[in-house]
Amino acid sequence: MNQLVRNLTVDSLTLSPLTPTIGAEVSGIDLAQPLDAGAKAALRQALLDWKVLFFRDQDITTEQHIAFAREFGELEVHPFAPHKPGYPEVLAITHNRENKGKENTWHSDVTWRLEPSLGSILRAIELPPVGGDTLFADMYAAYEGLSDEVKARIDGATAIHDFAHFRVAMRKRGMSEEQIEEFNKAYPKPEHPVVRTHPETGRKALYVNAAFTQHIVGMDEDESKALLKHLYAQAAIPEYQCRFRWEPNSIAFWDNRASQHYAASDYWPAVRKMERVTVVGDRPY
Repeated sequence: MNQLVRNLTVDSLTLSPLTPTIGAEVSGIDLAQPLDAGAKAALRQALLDWKVLFFRDQDITTEQHIAFAREFGELEVHPFAPHKPGYPEVLAITHNRENKGKENTWHSDVTWRLEPSLGSILRAIELPPVGGDTLFADMYAAYEGLSDEVKARIDGATAIHDFAHFRVAMRKRGMSEEQIEEFNKAYPKPEHPVVRTHPETGRKALYVNAAFTQHIVGMDEDESKALLKHLYAQAAIPEYQCRFRWEPNSIAFWDNRASQHYAASDYWPAVRKMERVTVVGDRPY
């Protein structure tokens, strides 16, 4: 860890890894303040190295949250999920007695987009007294741990992704088929590689997820389902994971290109309020 900090050339930045390969808590930085060039470069490299960064005691405003995210790229507006009033870039994620948590499936955010996100920055607003942790999985390790036989089967393969569960929710809310068709046209089902090459590190990562991947192109339905089930299960291997226990004013910043996450929904009927800002990414290859 000390060698990594020295390599980042920012004396005040300290990284405390949660596991050998994924997750590091970052201290020595105030996210309410603009980043200088050194801190920005250090954080970007740390994100590439650890896939998810955690920050404690960051009592920041919504504007500061947005400003921090913009240091890493353009921000996206989620077309389906509720946003914070007055802030279309800020996804408001609130669960309570009437709205139980539903993010308890391993996934990478918005892979139903043609250009899925680079990363997401999530801030804790209100937390249950216990529970509500988020787990993260290293998808480099998930790929590298596959057998040579499975690697050969998925080499060069692509899969279709879709926002299917959002479509179900829209119908439940009474949205017409004509309105839904407009979303279908705006977000046609993209075809992404089953194994993605990270655009910055050049490493290969498993890039299918149980929330949004539909089927592997060119395979019959049964074969695709069986193979995807095996690939999805890799994220659930503890050796590939870290787990983050939230506190008030905690922030997590994860690389959607190299990780998946799972929000434990074990706190119902308690309240859990989070706010997320997402950085636009590029088309996977």
